[in-house]
Amino acid sequence: MAIKFELIKKSKKSNARRGRLYTPHGVIETPVFMPVGTQATVKAIMHRDLYEMGTQIILANTYHLYLRPGIDVIKEAGGLHRFMNWQKPILTDSGGFQVFSLSKLRKITDDGVEFRSHIDGSRHFFTPEKVIEIQNILGSDIIMAFDECVPYPVDHEYAKWAVERTARWLKRCKAHHKNTENQALFGIVQGSTYKDLRIESAKRTVEEDLPGYAIGGLSVGEPKERMYEMIEVLHPFLPEDKPRYLMGVGTPDCLYESVIRGVDMFDCVFATRTARNGTVFTKEGRMIIKNAQYAKDFRPIEEDCDCYTCQNFTRAYLRHLIKAEEILGAILLSIHNVRFLLRFMEKLRKDIEEDRI
Repeated sequence: MAIKFELIKKSKKSNARRGRLYTPHGVIETPVFMPVGTQATVKAIMHRDLYEMGTQIILANTYHLYLRPGIDVIKEAGGLHRFMNWQKPILTDSGGFQVFSLSKLRKITDDGVEFRSHIDGSRHFFTPEKVIEIQNILGSDIIMAFDECVPYPVDHEYAKWAVERTARWLKRCKAHHKNTENQALFGIVQGSTYKDLRIESAKRTVEEDLPGYAIGGLSVGEPKERMYEMIEVLHPFLPEDKPRYLMGVGTPDCLYESVIRGVDMFDCVFATRTARNGTVFTKEGRMIIKNAQYAKDFRPIEEDCDCYTCQNFTRAYLRHLIKAEEILGAILLSIHNVRFLLRFMEKLRKDIEEDRI
């Protein structure tokens, strides 16, 4: 297989796991948070800063890159790694999340999904085969199967239908995947918040004997307690020797609660999106930096944070940048938020190793 997962340590007090994932572009220590670079860039953060803060892997999006700049451009550049000059691992989502997020611009059939471009209104038909073909050209280390991500709430009947469709599409994805030596195909478990459907989807996905497995269709509006419940339900049905990836989750509380339930990989746009809106993570909770109370606060966001932002700038200056709508404000807050999550995961890995989680 294109990747190899090594289970280093299991927590004695929870289902938390400490692992190591070997990929063609580097080794990833797990559990890991993956910053999202939807359009071949993590918004407002330079590659240099991502490297310096310890980013191990980033995520990009098949659907968005297909529309812009276009797959022919990336192919001629020699693949996504060369196109964006990123030397570490990349995971690409299949576009399955856009089935959920762009519900007003798409039409689903058993053959695939017709999308109406949010850029120019042009129509594009995505089949499981086409999604795999695009990702094979992108050359990402980990590629995702095409699936149907349903909204919350959704009735049991439709959720079951989506599980069936996702299982059929996975078989088509696997059959069409050509670059198996360099790219690992992950299947996605669906089923909304229904235990029976989650178990059924997990069994059918694991039957395909893939390098890794993702949990999709969560963090789409359901209560956090239901999300945690679904992760617990799936734990016995996902292979211990394969990585487990919870899609679209990236707040500190959800990362912790999911890690202790056995999840290895995470991604989310929340860290950079909230940074651009003037909110930062701290150990005490979220800080809205543009609030008036920080106008003359000449301390860093966090005294013990090692990020470039905290080492060089004050809350007062950062507030000024955000209030003045300066681009530098979005850059500096994004750096802090991503580094905060990376440090958070570093601590979780150490806690698992030392049985302190």
